[in-house]
Amino acid sequence: MSLVAAALRFAAHHHGHQFRKGTRIPYLSHLLNVCAWLARREYDDEILAAALLHDVVEDTDATLGQVTDGFGTRVATIVAGATELEKLEKKALNKAATWQQRKEQTLHFLRHDASYEQLLVSGADKLDNLHSLVTDHALVGEALWLRFNAPKALQQWYYTSVALLLEEKAELDPVFGEMATEMKAGLRHLF
Repeated sequence: MSLVAAALRFAAHHHGHQFRKGTRIPYLSHLLNVCAWLARREYDDEILAAALLHDVVEDTDATLGQVTDGFGTRVATIVAGATELEKLEKKALNKAATWQQRKEQTLHFLRHDASYEQLLVSGADKLDNLHSLVTDHALVGEALWLRFNAPKALQQWYYTSVALLLEEKAELDPVFGEMATEMKAGLRHLF
């Protein structure tokens, strides 16, 4: 079995019962979208496997050790970069840390500490999340924001911040500029 097929199987096992927030859309569609965005740009199988697994530690009972054992250190390192620290360590969420504080930590990591590959998968993840927001907003309007822990204004701040960060990183690789351009288009539709 190829690495990508094995990652899809692992992701399906762990995410198979989950849906996109507030919908009946299987969560696996998000993982496939992130993977497909990167596959169209001909990234290698380890990056594609990491794209399929990027939420498995954060949103399921799977551990980073399982990802390492099944898919290797490179894939696990990319997945770790896409996972909030508390969830990576399988700690109870710090109730003192607000949604905005967690997103500020994510932005700091992406700006200062993320490897190229971690930024690549995380950027594709945020881009697909924004695409989902645009699509769902067209269907349900402002009721969309009731699905989330953070209100519309904070969502706008976060996705705008990600788009600007990716734009700054375009000097590393034009693909980050491409992500930023797509995100800005989505932001114009939403806000």
